[in-house]
Amino acid sequence: MPLRRANPRRVKLHRIYSATELADCLGVHKNTVRHWQANGLELVSKGRPTLFDGATVRAFLAKRNASRKRPCPSGTLYCFKCRQPRAPAMGMVEATRQSATTGNLKAICEVCGTMMHRRTRLAAIPTIMPNLDVQIREAGPRICERTEPSQNCDNRKD
Repeated sequence: MPLRRANPRRVKLHRIYSATELADCLGVHKNTVRHWQANGLELVSKGRPTLFDGATVRAFLAKRNASRKRPCPSGTLYCFKCRQPRAPAMGMVEATRQSATTGNLKAICEVCGTMMHRRTRLAAIPTIMPNLDVQIREAGPRICERTEPSQNCDNRKD
Protein backbone atom coordinates (compact mmCIF):
# COMPACT_ATOMS: atom_id res chain seq x y z
CA MET A 1 0.00 0.00 0.00
CA PRO A 2 1.52 3.35 -0.97
CA LEU A 3 2.26 6.05 1.54
CA ARG A 4 -0.32 8.79 1.96
CA ARG A 5 2.30 11.54 2.10
CA ALA A 6 5.83 11.31 0.85
CA ASN A 7 8.33 11.67 3.68
CA PRO A 8 10.95 14.27 2.64
CA ARG A 9 13.53 12.82 5.05
CA ARG A 10 13.82 9.69 2.92
CA VAL A 11 15.54 11.74 0.21
CA LYS A 12 19.30 12.18 0.58
CA LEU A 13 20.42 15.80 0.26
CA HIS A 14 23.61 15.29 -1.77
CA ARG A 15 22.29 12.77 -4.28
CA ILE A 16 20.90 13.14 -7.79
CA TYR A 17 17.80 11.03 -8.55
CA SER A 18 16.13 9.99 -11.77
CA ALA A 19 12.32 10.00 -11.78
CA THR A 20 12.17 6.24 -11.28
CA GLU A 21 14.77 6.27 -8.48
CA LEU A 22 12.94 9.10 -6.72
CA ALA A 23 9.63 7.26 -7.01
CA ASP A 24 11.19 4.09 -5.55
CA CYS A 25 12.84 6.06 -2.74
CA LEU A 26 9.59 7.75 -1.69
CA GLY A 27 7.25 4.82 -2.35
CA VAL A 28 5.15 6.63 -4.96
CA HIS A 29 4.42 6.02 -8.64
CA LYS A 30 6.74 7.61 -11.19
CA ASN A 31 3.80 9.55 -12.63
CA THR A 32 3.45 11.21 -9.22
CA VAL A 33 6.99 12.52 -9.64
CA ARG A 34 6.01 13.81 -13.10
CA HIS A 35 3.01 15.63 -11.55
CA TRP A 36 5.33 17.19 -8.96
CA GLN A 37 7.54 18.31 -11.83
CA ALA A 38 4.54 19.95 -13.52
CA ASN A 39 3.64 21.63 -10.19
CA GLY A 40 7.04 23.23 -9.65
CA LEU A 41 9.64 20.59 -8.76
CA GLU A 42 12.79 21.79 -10.51
CA LEU A 43 15.07 19.62 -12.64
CA VAL A 44 18.86 19.59 -12.47
CA SER A 45 19.02 20.17 -16.23
CA LYS A 46 16.54 20.40 -19.10
CA GLY A 47 17.98 17.42 -21.00
CA ARG A 48 17.32 13.73 -20.75
CA PRO A 49 17.32 11.79 -18.51
CA THR A 50 15.30 13.94 -16.13
CA LEU A 51 17.31 14.31 -12.95
CA PHE A 52 16.31 15.80 -9.61
CA ASP A 53 18.59 17.17 -6.88
CA GLY A 54 17.93 15.66 -3.46
CA ALA A 55 18.03 19.01 -1.63
CA THR A 56 15.54 20.54 -4.07
CA VAL A 57 13.20 17.55 -3.76
CA ARG A 58 13.36 17.65 0.03
CA ALA A 59 12.60 21.40 0.11
CA PHE A 60 9.72 20.97 -2.38
CA LEU A 61 8.12 18.15 -0.36
CA ALA A 62 8.59 19.93 2.97
CA LYS A 63 6.95 23.07 1.58
CA ARG A 64 4.13 21.01 0.08
CA ASN A 65 3.48 19.16 3.36
CA ALA A 66 3.64 22.40 5.38
CA SER A 67 1.02 24.02 3.15
CA ARG A 68 -1.46 21.30 4.14
CA LYS A 69 -1.26 22.08 7.85
CA ARG A 70 -4.30 23.70 9.44
CA PRO A 71 -3.30 24.87 12.93
CA CYS A 72 -6.20 25.44 15.29
CA PRO A 73 -6.38 28.92 16.83
CA SER A 74 -7.37 29.19 20.48
CA GLY A 75 -11.00 28.38 21.18
CA THR A 76 -11.32 25.88 18.30
CA LEU A 77 -11.01 22.17 17.62
CA TYR A 78 -10.52 20.55 14.22
CA CYS A 79 -13.69 19.17 12.62
CA PHE A 80 -12.91 16.31 10.22
CA LYS A 81 -16.27 16.58 8.47
CA CYS A 82 -15.95 20.33 7.79
CA ARG A 83 -12.15 20.04 7.35
CA GLN A 84 -11.62 23.29 9.23
CA PRO A 85 -11.03 24.47 12.78
CA ARG A 86 -14.42 25.17 14.33
CA ALA A 87 -15.68 26.56 17.63
CA PRO A 88 -17.51 24.14 19.92
CA ALA A 89 -21.31 24.30 20.02
CA MET A 90 -22.72 26.26 22.98
CA GLY A 91 -19.15 26.92 24.16
CA MET A 92 -19.00 23.57 25.96
CA VAL A 93 -15.91 21.34 25.96
CA GLU A 94 -15.31 18.12 27.87
CA ALA A 95 -11.74 17.23 28.90
CA THR A 96 -10.97 13.61 29.72
CA ARG A 97 -7.82 13.09 31.79
CA GLN A 98 -5.64 10.35 30.25
CA SER A 99 -2.60 10.73 32.49
CA ALA A 100 -1.36 13.15 35.12
CA THR A 101 -0.43 15.77 32.51
CA THR A 102 -2.36 15.01 29.30
CA GLY A 103 -5.93 14.60 28.20
CA ASN A 104 -8.39 14.65 25.32
CA LEU A 105 -10.78 17.48 24.57
CA LYS A 106 -14.17 16.61 23.06
CA ALA A 107 -16.82 18.97 21.75
CA ILE A 108 -19.60 19.15 19.17
CA CYS A 109 -19.05 21.16 15.98
CA GLU A 110 -21.30 24.23 15.88
CA VAL A 111 -21.81 23.87 12.12
CA CYS A 112 -22.34 20.18 11.37
CA GLY A 113 -22.86 18.59 14.81
CA THR A 114 -19.97 16.12 14.51
CA MET A 115 -17.84 15.21 17.52
CA MET A 116 -14.46 16.95 17.47
CA HIS A 117 -11.39 15.78 19.37
CA ARG A 118 -8.09 17.38 20.35
CA ARG A 119 -5.19 15.99 22.39
CA THR A 120 -3.61 18.49 24.78
CA ARG A 121 -1.73 19.08 28.00
CA LEU A 122 -4.07 19.76 30.90
CA ALA A 123 -2.01 22.78 31.97
CA ALA A 124 -2.57 24.35 28.52
CA ILE A 125 -6.38 24.14 28.58
CA PRO A 126 -6.92 27.74 29.82
CA THR A 127 -4.84 29.11 26.91
CA ILE A 128 -6.28 26.73 24.30
CA MET A 129 -9.93 27.18 25.32
CA PRO A 130 -10.26 30.69 26.81
CA ASN A 131 -13.72 31.85 27.93
CA LEU A 132 -15.24 28.41 27.34
CA ASP A 133 -16.90 26.02 29.79
CA VAL A 134 -14.42 23.13 30.11
CA GLN A 135 -15.47 20.19 32.29
CA ILE A 136 -12.61 17.91 33.33
CA ARG A 137 -13.44 14.30 34.18
CA GLU A 138 -11.45 11.12 34.77
CA ALA A 139 -11.12 8.56 31.99
CA GLY A 140 -13.06 5.31 32.22
CA PRO A 141 -11.25 2.09 33.11
CA ARG A 142 -9.31 0.31 30.42
CA ILE A 143 -10.33 -3.13 29.24
CA CYS A 144 -7.44 -4.79 31.08
CA GLU A 145 -8.43 -3.02 34.34
CA ARG A 146 -12.07 -4.22 34.35
CA THR A 147 -13.23 -6.94 36.67
CA GLU A 148 -15.59 -8.42 34.07
CA PRO A 149 -14.37 -9.51 30.63
CA SER A 150 -15.73 -7.87 27.50
CA GLN A 151 -19.04 -9.21 26.19
CA ASN A 152 -17.75 -8.97 22.60
CA CYS A 153 -15.65 -12.11 22.80
CA ASP A 154 -15.78 -14.87 20.22
CA ASN A 155 -13.54 -17.15 22.27
CA ARG A 156 -16.19 -18.43 24.65
CA LYS A 157 -15.35 -21.59 26.52
CA ASP A 158 -18.50 -23.72 26.57
